[in-house]
Amino acid sequence: MALTGRAALLAALGSLPVGILEPGWTGILAVNGSLALACACDFALAAPVRRLGLSRSGDTSTRLGETADVTLTVTNPTSRPLRAHLRDAWPPSSWQPGTEVAGSRHRLDVPAGERRRVTTRLRPTRRGDRQADRVTIRSYGPLGLFSRQGTHKVPWTVRVLPPFTSRKHLPSRLARLRELDGRTSVLTRGEGTEFDSLREYVPGDDTRSIDWRATARQSTVAVRTWRPERDRHILLVLDTGRTSAGRVGDAPRLDAAMDAALLLAALASRAGDRVQLLAYDRRVRARVQGRAAGDVLPALVNALATLEPELVETDARGLTATALRTAPRRSLIVLLTTLDAAPVEQGLLPVLPQLTQRHTVLVASVADPRIASMAQARGNTEAVYEAAAGAQAQAERQRTAEQLRRHGVTVVDATPDDLAPALADAYLALKAAGRL
Repeated sequence: MALTGRAALLAALGSLPVGILEPGWTGILAVNGSLALACACDFALAAPVRRLGLSRSGDTSTRLGETADVTLTVTNPTSRPLRAHLRDAWPPSSWQPGTEVAGSRHRLDVPAGERRRVTTRLRPTRRGDRQADRVTIRSYGPLGLFSRQGTHKVPWTVRVLPPFTSRKHLPSRLARLRELDGRTSVLTRGEGTEFDSLREYVPGDDTRSIDWRATARQSTVAVRTWRPERDRHILLVLDTGRTSAGRVGDAPRLDAAMDAALLLAALASRAGDRVQLLAYDRRVRARVQGRAAGDVLPALVNALATLEPELVETDARGLTATALRTAPRRSLIVLLTTLDAAPVEQGLLPVLPQLTQRHTVLVASVADPRIASMAQARGNTEAVYEAAAGAQAQAERQRTAEQLRRHGVTVVDATPDDLAPALADAYLALKAAGRL
């Protein structure tokens, strides 16, 4: 029960003139008594909050940057009409900054025995699960002098999925995949691919593609043409250790790695390859395996939604052992991790031969565009020092990448905006070369 601002104002304005016109307290008590009676009647006519029925419906998931509508149904089983202000509380990250008040507060009028719906539109600013907090309702009487207030717990969860902004690159990569897959006139040649047909040898063809038996049966040299193999196994490994928490621009490196992994998964599943996911730092944080091609992308998006960087050093030996158990047969292992010298030299390089002797390994890393701009800075002493620091950082990353390449690893090092298409291109190049 609460005295509203209107009632307080009437009390102040109603008692003062009577005290001046009629000395003594009789008039004041009369006016205040009338006000008290009006407030009591107003309170009695306000619909009780505790007896209201509340339920939710609406969206259970949305992509980061998009909106989700959650509908709250308020049922008034009492004999009094409900005039109320309602606040539907959610975590602060459920709205863009500065829009929470407008998005969570509603004016509500529900006649006796009826129900009404109000819709709260969320626009989350972070991935993960957003859970509804309490619903607070302030019910007013017909005069607006007194109010009843209470809260209800109405559970609801909205899962905020990764935005998958790199999906705009998918059509162009699928067109290239169709070329490699023999759906257009372009056919590729190389070892380890599926046989397609025979044709006449032309200068420049790989001599390893010559079919000597077919050549012996005809007067010209015959070579085999190939199409990329299908049903290859691809394991996406996300390093969720402390280096993935470093922010590049407005987002952690892990978010850019996720976006690249989703594009590659969409492309590979269209190619007929089997895609699995492993997120690891010192233990498994997420795993997706054994899914059909049509279910891979939704499963990956759902698994990545709640994934966050962990401020611990990644256990490279544990990661390698888990990856080998997850991919028992020959696969393409795509490791999305850092190219910083210390983690690679002390953690990854000692255990890398265990992966490369059984699998094709591709390492993808998020580069900071700020380093490139620093390396080009000129004009004053501070800029020169920045340029030296940027050039040194670039040289260290290049040196680390070369160490990985000497072990037979394909390396992709690109900025957040370019990592996803660059990784997809590397995958297509491996297919074209017959290494998958």
